[in-house]
Order: sequence, then C-alpha cells, then structure tokens
Amino acid sequence: MTRPLKSLFLLAFVLMSLMGCASLEPARGLTPGLPASEVVARMGQAVRVWTDADGGRTLEYSQQPMGQHCFMIKIGPDERLIRIEDTLQLSGRNRIQPGMTPEQVSRVLGKERSRMYFKLSGEDVWDWTIPSEPDGKRQRFNVHFKDGVVLRTTYSMIFDDDRLMPFR
Repeated sequence: MTRPLKSLFLLAFVLMSLMGCASLEPARGLTPGLPASEVVARMGQAVRVWTDADGGRTLEYSQQPMGQHCFMIKIGPDERLIRIEDTLQLSGRNRIQPGMTPEQVSRVLGKERSRMYFKLSGEDVWDWTIPSEPDGKRQRFNVHFKDGVVLRTTYSMIFDDDRLMPFR
C-alpha cells in the first residue's frame, strides 16, 4: 500500500473516531425543563417523532448504522424536556421481550442498523450496533421476529477485517 493511501486511511479512521466521540456531545447539557425548541436547536431534527399517550412526544435521535447510541428525548405536553434515555444501553435492550411487535421494538430501540430475512427459518432479524464492552469487544444486538412478533434476542460479535485495518 502506498504511503499516501495509508495516510488517507489513517485520516479517515481518526475522523470516524472523533465523530463517534463527538456524537455524545449534543446530548450533554440538556436538562429537564429545557424548552423543546432548544432541544431541537442543539440536537437537530429528530429521526422520528413518537406521539405519547400523555399528550407529549418522544424525539428519536438514532445514530445507526455506524453509531452506538439512540437517544430518546421525552418532551412533555408543556413542550419541555422531561428526560433523555440512551435506549441502546443494557437497560433498553432488556426491555425487548418475546411477543413484542416491530413497532414496539422500534419505539424502544429506535431505527435499526439493518434487517435480514432468513427464508428457511422464516425469521426477520433486525440488528443494532451497541456500545462497546469495557474490554473493547464490539457487538450487535439482534432481534429475531417470526410471524410478526419477537421470537428471541441474540448478540453477535463484530470482528475487524485485517485487510481494512493496515495500521496494526
């Protein structure tokens, strides 16, 4: 590999790493009671807006497919911030139970990274890139649907491809 190409790969890797770290920055400093207009001014337009039973709404800020977070920002009927939750943390993933519908899962975890249908098993599997483990292992969280409801959840490891990581 030529030196300029190696430099380009290194630059791309550094920029992607910085984007991943900076991705948490917009949510910092958002405190309960902040007007919804200020939340949107800082975070940008939400990926989706969910209508809540109490007359409020939840703004979805999913970082899929490459990011590891999905911020669900609860806005009350008074148009003020109530809470922020990163639903791809373990507590959010643990809320996914057999029998849930795809909409219920999306409501909890946000937009998925990808979907894949397995014809032989009849399963539709959605996945999310989730926060890395303390030991640095990277994983995806998978939700298996069959006949329109959650059948089970699994985890899969993400392995680096040495051909794409020439700087080891």
